[in-house]
Amino acid sequence: MKSKIVWFITIIICFLLQCTILNLISIGSITPNLMLILTVSMGLMRGRKMGLWTGFFSGLLVDLFYGSLFGFYALIYMYIGFFSGYAHRIYYDDDIKVPMVLAAVGDILYNFAVYGLQFLLRGRLGLHTYLFRIILPEAAYTVFLTLIVYRVFRFINYRFMDIARKESESMWVIK
Repeated sequence: MKSKIVWFITIIICFLLQCTILNLISIGSITPNLMLILTVSMGLMRGRKMGLWTGFFSGLLVDLFYGSLFGFYALIYMYIGFFSGYAHRIYYDDDIKVPMVLAAVGDILYNFAVYGLQFLLRGRLGLHTYLFRIILPEAAYTVFLTLIVYRVFRFINYRFMDIARKESESMWVIK
């Protein structure tokens, strides 16, 4: 129960930071995607199921406050969290390169999904402009923030969510 409360509070704090402080440090109207970093981190550290649920609730918050189509961001974040959870048993979560690569790939896929479903279907065909002015700078900025924030998420995971992690790694628990 304690780990679920800490997990929920982490999602709320990251959303508040995404909406307030990260908008203040935006460079050329490009802000890093902290909710995506949280989703990738939880998927990598805790597995597919936790990545999926983290992505769902993160995307749900984005949908509630900023989305025009309800459930769109929740679906994208869910997929990113679920697929980043595949790396849970393959890679060690103390290596910083894996979350950086997962955050970069996740951010690029996220932005292509947003472009394809919100711009391309409306007839706006400026993919070259969108790619070089929004997608790649945001991915680079998100990867840079991953260097800093991932260690905080890893500390929270091992300090406050340790009980559930030990249960999920037990060979006696069937998934």
